[in-house]
Amino acid sequence: MAHGLVRRESVETEMHKSEDQKKAFVYTKKRGYDVTRNPNLNKGMAFSLEERLQLGIHGLLPPCFISQDIQLLRVLKNYDMKRDDLDRYVFLMGLQDRNEKLFYRALMSDIERFMPVIYTPTVGLACQQYGLIFRRPRGLFITIHDRGHIASLLQNWPEKDIRAVCVTDGERILGLGDLGCYGMGIPVGKLALYTACGGMPPHQCLPVMLDVGTDNEALLKDPLYIGLRHKRIRSQAYDDLLDEFMKAVSDRYGMDCLIQFEDFANINAFRLLSKYRNKYCTFNDDIQGTAAVAVAGLLAALRITKSKMCDHTIVFQGAGEAAMGIAELIAMAMEKEGLAKEKCLKKIWMVDSKGLIVKGRDHLTHEKERFAHEHPQMRKLEDVVKELKPTAIIGVAAVAGAFSEQIIMDMASFNERPIIFALSNPTSKAECTAEQCYTLTEGRAIFASGSPFDPVTLPDGRTFYPGQGNNAYIFPGVGLGVTACTIRHITEEIFLTAAEALAHLVTEKDLAEGRLYPPLSSIREVSLKLAVKIIEYAYEHNMATLRPEPSDKEAYVLSLTYGTDYDEFAVDSYRWPEDSMTVQSCKL
Repeated sequence: MAHGLVRRESVETEMHKSEDQKKAFVYTKKRGYDVTRNPNLNKGMAFSLEERLQLGIHGLLPPCFISQDIQLLRVLKNYDMKRDDLDRYVFLMGLQDRNEKLFYRALMSDIERFMPVIYTPTVGLACQQYGLIFRRPRGLFITIHDRGHIASLLQNWPEKDIRAVCVTDGERILGLGDLGCYGMGIPVGKLALYTACGGMPPHQCLPVMLDVGTDNEALLKDPLYIGLRHKRIRSQAYDDLLDEFMKAVSDRYGMDCLIQFEDFANINAFRLLSKYRNKYCTFNDDIQGTAAVAVAGLLAALRITKSKMCDHTIVFQGAGEAAMGIAELIAMAMEKEGLAKEKCLKKIWMVDSKGLIVKGRDHLTHEKERFAHEHPQMRKLEDVVKELKPTAIIGVAAVAGAFSEQIIMDMASFNERPIIFALSNPTSKAECTAEQCYTLTEGRAIFASGSPFDPVTLPDGRTFYPGQGNNAYIFPGVGLGVTACTIRHITEEIFLTAAEALAHLVTEKDLAEGRLYPPLSSIREVSLKLAVKIIEYAYEHNMATLRPEPSDKEAYVLSLTYGTDYDEFAVDSYRWPEDSMTVQSCKL
């Protein structure tokens, strides 16, 4: 059998293609338990007899040969037996630790069913209980005490072809606050979605926890806590750690390695994005990913209201990372429609914990100053809505129930189709429920949420399917597109391009059912189309460094994506000519 090396798949395997049979085989040096206990190689009873003999695992598995379909059936039956979502999360993470391809096959078999378990809202509870459910470490843990040695720690990670890193310091996990080292569940979950939703091979993804301590007293006293047991270290030492980390990652994996920041506190998120965005290939999903998915929802809503973005007045409940990111991208969309930048900003208002952000208010950050307008101070969101009569309200402050019945009814009183986005995660932090919104507005509201809600049927028989503004619509496609054409710096225009592409994929049928986003079941196709749009934009604006430019960009992206079909293992065996194999002998 003649073989030609195609590419190095991972540190565990090399892929070869049979020239005569046009079939791909995987070669690994590992044998015995090193195969069956390795999630990248293990396929359980799906190993053929030949593979079992060659890999030294015959007898280590039951004498039965089954397909991946049967394995998936067993997974689903076990999943159904679990008592609650936390048990289901632990079960799925265990599967990921045992058989990676089967794990992703399960996720992709019904992503709408599994996404709320491996990510929001269940991942929030999983992070809170991370010490209790901890089984095997995933990802790389780097601490403040490892300064000067981060490059060495990266050498310990077995994979060398890393294209995407997701990093957190655990200070602002969803709407749950400082969870310290327990926050590792977020990068692990995010990168699982890079693969399940975007098709990025899992061995090219690296989750990282930067542990600088925690200010959560409950965790510091928790005997099960897995992180450093001291208060957060800040100031110059923290900045030095981040600087060293960014340089070490880029030195090891290349300047085009994507570094996604996740769940950093406001005090660090904005300044780190500003500091690194023009130096490295990086973005902050809480700021920019949330912005893109929210603006995509608004762009889809404009098709219902038959209006332009610049026709709207928008009030934010919250003025943190998400609010600022969404507001900036809304302003960019308005500017693209022809409205002057200053006028765009004046159409956007923000309410934080101290009330309406207005000019002259004390202690405003630089980011808040941009959206501070001339107006008397107001404390309550209800009063702000009555006074400003916005066409859209967007909740991103993780204040449960912030959109009261009065606010929702007021929005319905001065808007034919009020836009109400309750985007806070997890579900327990949502500003209102889908049922409240649709019921109080008699089905006239255009609603989206950050976490999933069940369909709502009104007394008149109409059923609405709430649109979930999940960042998973954006970051897997952005990650795939950016890494595919090796973009070095990610601009805001990339995210506006992604938002426009996502909104374009929403059908009239979706809109009629209340959906502002395509069905989650189609998210793999959505990510592919977003990636292609980003690649087209990158080449058009000389941002892509991959040469030559792929002529068929969709086919090129598809060639990079991960498949869940099992590889076939084979030993590279062949024969020489008979006369060359003659055994030489002599008489003694």
